[in-house]
Amino acid sequence: MVENRPWANFFAHTVLIIGVALVVFPVYIALVASTQAPGELMRTLPLLPGSHGIENYTQMWQSGISSANSPPAALMLWNSFVMAMAITVGKLSISLLSAFAIVYFRFRFRMFFFWLIFVTLMLPVEVRIIPTFQVVADLNMLNSFAGLSIPLIASATATFLFRQFFMTIPEEMLEAARVDGAGPFKFFKDILMPLSVTNIAALFVIMFIYGWNQYLWPLLITTDPDYTTIVMGIQRMTSEENPQWHLVMAAVVMAALPPVLVILFMQRLFVKGLTETEK
Repeated sequence: MVENRPWANFFAHTVLIIGVALVVFPVYIALVASTQAPGELMRTLPLLPGSHGIENYTQMWQSGISSANSPPAALMLWNSFVMAMAITVGKLSISLLSAFAIVYFRFRFRMFFFWLIFVTLMLPVEVRIIPTFQVVADLNMLNSFAGLSIPLIASATATFLFRQFFMTIPEEMLEAARVDGAGPFKFFKDILMPLSVTNIAALFVIMFIYGWNQYLWPLLITTDPDYTTIVMGIQRMTSEENPQWHLVMAAVVMAALPPVLVILFMQRLFVKGLTETEK
């Protein structure tokens, strides 16, 4: 029996409210700052929205900040979206197929290759960035979406998680598929994929945000402004001698919207997939 403790409930709710306020307040300040007049943020920290919101967002969307060598936000957001989607779809595809091969196919050195993939968790992009850059340069993939995404699409974490999930599926399901004449690809497409919806949804969110927030790798391999990502653009805008903070905050708000929308959309898909799996 759970005891009713009013003071404990009050304390727990107070802590939650304070935590939410600490998270939401900087977002609110960025949103308010993006609606202020030029130079207003250098004089005071406003707490109420200004009257220049449409003007600031329109200028940032269409023109960017030429003095900071920052292209329009529309172009930067598109570049970030293409890179994030390519990384996400590539990671999920490779991880699903590699985990399927490791669990359901019997071949020599199967576990050796799995642990070889797993060991790559100790080698992040920053560690292997010089040889990776050399390979990308030799393949003439600098200043391209292929160069932005392909070196980042392998994921040992996703492979491990899918492998652990596939190992929980009963062997009887595989035997029943064989009796019905289903080949490996049909078993993968018609049985494993629907059962993996919840895992795919959760990993999609994590990997999309991972790809969206990439800064070091795009900064290294792109010199063409047409391939500038939104994270790179924000860093350039803040590196000016006198940053135009009202436009920077507008870019920050626009940069935060796609990940938030993905989280909201995939959350619904996650719940739907969970209930369908239980059925």
